[in-house]
Amino acid sequence: MDEVKTEQKIPEIRIGEIMKMLPHRAPFLLVDRLKDVIPGESGIGIKNITFNEPFFQGHFPENPIMPGVLQVEAMAQTAGIIVLTSFPEEERAGNSVYFMTINDVKFRKPVLPGDVLEFHVKKEQTVRNVFKFRGEAFVDGKLVSQAVFSAMILKKK
Repeated sequence: MDEVKTEQKIPEIRIGEIMKMLPHRAPFLLVDRLKDVIPGESGIGIKNITFNEPFFQGHFPENPIMPGVLQVEAMAQTAGIIVLTSFPEEERAGNSVYFMTINDVKFRKPVLPGDVLEFHVKKEQTVRNVFKFRGEAFVDGKLVSQAVFSAMILKKK
């Protein structure tokens, strides 16, 4: 694997920049910030889980846990941002990232209100405008979920 120069790494992407790249909005924007982004290759997405999340009202309201499918969606949003950072800034907005496959999903521990999720996402393969990723979600350094998934980037017209 080639060495990555540290100046290529984006130390942090905050919510304002995320909202410029992704069309998602509450309650479906599931990433609060990213850190340690290597454009087009890898990064870590962060989601602060609060008791006020809308999914807790209907998903085991007496014993709230974050739905696993939303954890995978958050990994995919992290992947979309990672890919879009490889575009020139003026070309990022208006592109769409669409799920194509989800494989090898495992949910290992429940995610609860008060947890901070870290989504470690790394690109494994690119074929034209299709990207394959491996994602792992951690709470307090413990693996809570993982998936292999692919997404397609449709460039704006």
